[in-house]
Amino acid sequence: MLHLQQINKIFNEGTSDEKIALDQINLTLEKGDFVTVIGSNGAGKSTLMNMISGVLSPDVGKIQIENKDVTRLPEFKRSKFIGRVFQDPMAGTAPSMTIEENLAMAFSRNKSRALRKGVDKNRKEFFKESLKTLHLNLENRLNAKVGLLSGGERQALSLLMATFTQPSILLLDEHTAALDPSRARLITDLTKELVEKDQLTTIMVTHNMQQALDLGNRLIMMDKGQIILEVKEEEKKKLTIDLLMKEFQKIRGETMLSDKTLLSID
Repeated sequence: MLHLQQINKIFNEGTSDEKIALDQINLTLEKGDFVTVIGSNGAGKSTLMNMISGVLSPDVGKIQIENKDVTRLPEFKRSKFIGRVFQDPMAGTAPSMTIEENLAMAFSRNKSRALRKGVDKNRKEFFKESLKTLHLNLENRLNAKVGLLSGGERQALSLLMATFTQPSILLLDEHTAALDPSRARLITDLTKELVEKDQLTTIMVTHNMQQALDLGNRLIMMDKGQIILEVKEEEKKKLTIDLLMKEFQKIRGETMLSDKTLLSID
């Protein structure tokens, strides 16, 4: 479903502010893989997500989705087969539009349909049934402006919208980090439910090490633009936060701090 080959990205090349953001990244995801990504601030996690979604283009390397070369395909064209949920609950929805209108836009992402054609009686019933899976009573608030929803409700709606069309790749970019603990648990549970239901191929960046261990069948650790550790399913089941910290120390020869500037264990 996704293949990254020898991806390099340098910012401000040739200047005093030069930074190697991604360094020889190779990563392959099979259909249904759920990969969690951890790493310190500046490790390259967000750059990796932006590279896959088309926000950035690699200096060197190749990106394939479903065996199609998308390396130079712009973001708006990739959005037909990529769903993404951001850290900011405000980023994934249109606040001045209703829940129904937001869902109609998401539903039409990979179809040639105008908004007015997307909200007929059958479609409205489909939207309601989909919203029921969130257990937030949003199915009875289709005409409510999304800007009036709480952060947790908006993030749940963003997650539903991102998975609506069963995208080839689902990108979750620290999508629970801005929520309070109870709402974060809700979104985490919804994530697991939606991904498993449709067997979505997923990459989730998180600072929460326990979340990274609890979700998905694979885990990668990034540092200084490189993937320094990749853990497959059987090994991942045996991992603990302490073992991850020790693995980092063994690879890098230094202690990984666990405060919020690096990896969170909250």
